[in-house]
Amino acid sequence: MSNPRPTALIAFLVGSVGIATFSGMDAVMKGLVIALGIYPTMLWRMLSGVAMSGLLFAARPVRPARSTMRIHLVRGILTVVMAMLFFWGLAKVPLAQAIALAFIAPLISLFLAAAFLGETIGRKTILASLIAFAGVLLIFTGQARADLGHEAMLGSIAILVSAICYAVNIILMRSQALVAGPIEIAFFQNLIVAVALLLAWPLFGGASFPPADQAPFVLLAAFLSTVSLLLLSWAYARAEASYLAATEYTSFLWAMLFGWLVFRETVSPFTLAGAALIVAGCFLAARRPQDVTPSLEVAA
Repeated sequence: MSNPRPTALIAFLVGSVGIATFSGMDAVMKGLVIALGIYPTMLWRMLSGVAMSGLLFAARPVRPARSTMRIHLVRGILTVVMAMLFFWGLAKVPLAQAIALAFIAPLISLFLAAAFLGETIGRKTILASLIAFAGVLLIFTGQARADLGHEAMLGSIAILVSAICYAVNIILMRSQALVAGPIEIAFFQNLIVAVALLLAWPLFGGASFPPADQAPFVLLAAFLSTVSLLLLSWAYARAEASYLAATEYTSFLWAMLFGWLVFRETVSPFTLAGAALIVAGCFLAARRPQDVTPSLEVAA
């Protein structure tokens, strides 16, 4: 009988790489939303994602069961609301601050996992999340001292609402990963979100093709999003949502790096101190896979 501990730790590492990839996509999307607007950016990214994931899915097509299709549909619709709010807010606040605000999601997901998935939350997992969240509070305290204006406040509120949606999304990701493969998940999520955005075309007045200088970035965002979906789906099939939720905290470190490299956003001492707590919390969670018992062992 296989030992679940190495599987849980590997899932944690793969999930962390998936979060890093997703953070890179956030940086690309921030630039695109500023240049093109939220609706055209989302629409063309999702359509590009359908094409990319569709090629993989066509090689080994699967007809989902009705119950599985319901999960695909619910998560896809939730993703539309979550992503529109997040990327709209992202264009109005610094990248690191946006990710810091979104860190309320993993804490909410811990309790949702216990309520809806019947997962047992280990005390060390809760402690790791609280340490990491203390880092987020420290960061937000430092950033609150800066007057970012009314638009930044609205952006922050949009990100907080998006974070609540994302907490539910984390739980759905675990349920989805237990009944569907990574390629199937990536394809149907891209497809459902793209269809929902196309149906909303009249509300947003349409969307012209992205300019030639922005088209490569749209494709890059779609590629990074698809890769992230594949990695996270693989990880969530092998470890519980309450355990993997701690990987979300690593996204701040990437946001800090990408925000500085791409947008020249400064990093305060509060941010650095908070990041240290985030790393400590994630390290504690990664070193304690015995706190969870993955309910499914899947062959690679």
